Amino acid sequence: MLAKTITFIGGGNMARSLIGGLLTTENSSTHIRVVDPNADQRQLLANLGIATYADAMDALTGSDVLVLAVKPQIMAEVAKSLASFVQQHRPLVVSVAAGIRCHDLERWLGGNVAIVRTMPNTTALVLSGATGLFANGHVSSDQKGQAESLMRAVGICVWLAIEKDLDTVTAVSGSGPAYYFLMMEAMIAAGEQMGLDNKTATLLTVQTALGAAKMALESHTPPAQLRAQVTSPNGTTERAIQTFEQHHLRETVLTAMQAAQQRADELAQQLGASA
Repeated sequence: MLAKTITFIGGGNMARSLIGGLLTTENSSTHIRVVDPNADQRQLLANLGIATYADAMDALTGSDVLVLAVKPQIMAEVAKSLASFVQQHRPLVVSVAAGIRCHDLERWLGGNVAIVRTMPNTTALVLSGATGLFANGHVSSDQKGQAESLMRAVGICVWLAIEKDLDTVTAVSGSGPAYYFLMMEAMIAAGEQMGLDNKTATLLTVQTALGAAKMALESHTPPAQLRAQVTSPNGTTERAIQTFEQHHLRETVLTAMQAAQQRADELAQQLGASA
């Protein structure tokens, strides 16, 4: 994406993460612009050598890619304000806002717009994100490459053929970090109740989570097989796993993720109908 000018509408955490990732690759800060009404946000990015603007109209000229990184609740208003430029210049529009469906965003932008909708997660903040992407019918193969390069700057990407599957991505990886944080929270609390101090229980729990994730990612062995490999017959791990199974851990996870998927669909309908 070296020759492409990317303008971020919104300079919050996700935008700053993407920009940080881009700056670690071949991209020059001269090809990146950010629009944000908040002076403090602009200053953080200006410190990285990024051109910042308080008003979008001052930043749009020559933009090849627009990254919409604003809160979903104000997306309709922001998109409508950009519609004239988008209709005239036809940039690729990449949305990182949760719950905004392509047809609603395209409608607000005036129609016939190349849009890639993404569902990143908060681990993008440490360049370890997992992002689902969906391209509408106006996106070219070159533009798909641009969007993928953008999101790969903060982690891995998977393309989806059906936009509806982004609701499932939301349930799996979008909300997923919180599931693991909850498990860590529970393990730390259990460790303390069983006699460890907080610092020790926290360090052991977090490092174990990191190591398990690293093994699962790098070994190319299915998690079920990895679990079996560390579960000795009649040992301590087997006793713990049996207890999890007796308390229906799998069913609880499925029910929770289905609830997240359903809520993602509800929010998309509400956001689309509100403007």
